[in-house]
Amino acid sequence: MKDVVEYLVRSVVDTPEAIRVEEGRSRGGTVYYVAVANGEKGRLIGRQGRVIESIRVLVRAFSRGRTTVEVR
Repeated sequence: MKDVVEYLVRSVVDTPEAIRVEEGRSRGGTVYYVAVANGEKGRLIGRQGRVIESIRVLVRAFSRGRTTVEVR
């Protein structure tokens, strides 16, 4: 699943080599924390959060469970 998150984020940002994805656990399930280069955070979040929300929807559908993506 970490590879799917990394693939989706790489397709959005301009500097894919600066991406870091870490997996964590919470009460709600699995959380993937994504760190990107300076200046890329806005591109990843998108206008009114549309891009990151789309990534979250795809990850939840692919994992069939309680999984989310957070931007650091």
